[in-house]
Amino acid sequence: MLATSNIAVQFGAKPLFEQVTVKFSDGNRYGLIGANGCGKSTLMKVLGGDLDASAGDVMLQTGMRLGKLNQNQFGYEDQRVIDVVMQGHAEMWQAMQQRDLIYANPDATDDDYMRAAELEGKFAEYGGYNAEARAGSILTDAGIPEAQHNGPMREVPPGLKLRVLLAQALFSRPDVLLLDEPTNNLDIHSIGWLERTLNDYDATMIIISHDRHFLNQVCTHVADLDFQQLRIYPGNYDDFMLASVQARARVEAANDKARDRISDLQEFVRRFSANASKARQATSRKKQLEKIKIEEIKPSSRQNPYIRFEQAKKLYRSAVNIENLTFRYPNSDVDVLSNLTFNIEAGERIAIIGPNGVGKTTLMRLLAGELHPTKGKITWVENAQPGYMPQDPQAEFELKTDLFTWMSTWTGKADDDQIVRATLGRLLFSGEETKKSVKVLSGGEKGRMIYGKLMLTKPNVLLMDEPTNHMDMETIESLQIGLEHYPGTLVFVSHDREFVGGLATRIIELRPGMPIKEFKGTYDEYLKAQNLES
Repeated sequence: MLATSNIAVQFGAKPLFEQVTVKFSDGNRYGLIGANGCGKSTLMKVLGGDLDASAGDVMLQTGMRLGKLNQNQFGYEDQRVIDVVMQGHAEMWQAMQQRDLIYANPDATDDDYMRAAELEGKFAEYGGYNAEARAGSILTDAGIPEAQHNGPMREVPPGLKLRVLLAQALFSRPDVLLLDEPTNNLDIHSIGWLERTLNDYDATMIIISHDRHFLNQVCTHVADLDFQQLRIYPGNYDDFMLASVQARARVEAANDKARDRISDLQEFVRRFSANASKARQATSRKKQLEKIKIEEIKPSSRQNPYIRFEQAKKLYRSAVNIENLTFRYPNSDVDVLSNLTFNIEAGERIAIIGPNGVGKTTLMRLLAGELHPTKGKITWVENAQPGYMPQDPQAEFELKTDLFTWMSTWTGKADDDQIVRATLGRLLFSGEETKKSVKVLSGGEKGRMIYGKLMLTKPNVLLMDEPTNHMDMETIESLQIGLEHYPGTLVFVSHDREFVGGLATRIIELRPGMPIKEFKGTYDEYLKAQNLES
């Protein structure tokens, strides 16, 4: 069991959260959710002992082991993969390292060797003598080839590094597991593996994720951080959404009933307080009035941007034709993409899927004109006006300018201040915030600014590479609604299955060393046709 008592965190004048008293136990899997900036990752650091709370206590039941998912996927590049996993048992690893230092020291004393014997005992107690075998077994289960177990982490593909770090977190057989954004940088198939792994592992878990499908598949409870408070709801994310709406509706209904009762009692008191025969009853009504409470309904920290995309010109048939497309980066002898041929029709919504490193982003950059084919060609129809959202929009914000000026460059007209302010407001930027530099924007804020650019430029083809990256639930849901209403052509890459499932009308899967696989239909229909789980 992991529990908190009245913990609070305060960085400035205003607390991030306060008086959080909660118990995580019984092997439940808690999805920790809340708006960006509400303090989810901070709370996770407090629970994991990486940050001290401003007030209150965190308590881990005696004898229970805590495991955490390391966020730095590139922090072990020169270390042996199997060693990275074994470091998940900190006490065992430390005992082994100290023992080996003594054995490697030619000047070690008898006292040193006595110390080494003690460390040997600890190492055995922690299961050190079968540690490599167990670490190798976990890695194999995680899909890491045995040939890579004794090699350096730099040789593990980026899409599999997180699997190694999850193996590290599981290695010590923790009773409580903390996972902050475990689906980051995982492709769709890897997320499915992660779901199965977590569902099969018996531990109490606290998980931060913005992947709604993942939360629905894994979580038994939702921990909602809002109003600077934490509330626990039984069930998955969909259950939480229903329960939270119903709870608010019940409070509003009870408040309406209370107001009506207050009005009736006040009217009685007003009419009869001066009437001697009714004075006792009026006094009784006054006492009843004092007991009736209107429950405060605080405004949520969650905000939904208003996102709508339009097209300036309508396309009627084809949008773009890709013929024998091949691409190889300079100074490389390997083709990232080879002989791709397909056509995109006007009005289609195409999801580009495939494992990490297969070339999805490269294809999007080629379609956007950022890269040029090594062989083959991409032919846009005459009236096509593609608009592009890159996976990493950092290059769009290199100039030292404020939000208002940056957004003004995309209106195409002079003196359109009102349109710019309205667009920024819809994307939750208002007042003095519009004057801040674009260089200080967070990842999610930069993404919303790119949405604004596309709203103003009105392309008839949207090319979006991981458009939900760094976004909170509310923004993802608003974006999905905006794209559902978009009348143009959509080509996108996403690892969010709820997002893909709700939008795609055609699937193009890139496969390493193989021809592309095309499917006309929804993502759920595609999975069913491939005999895969949704």
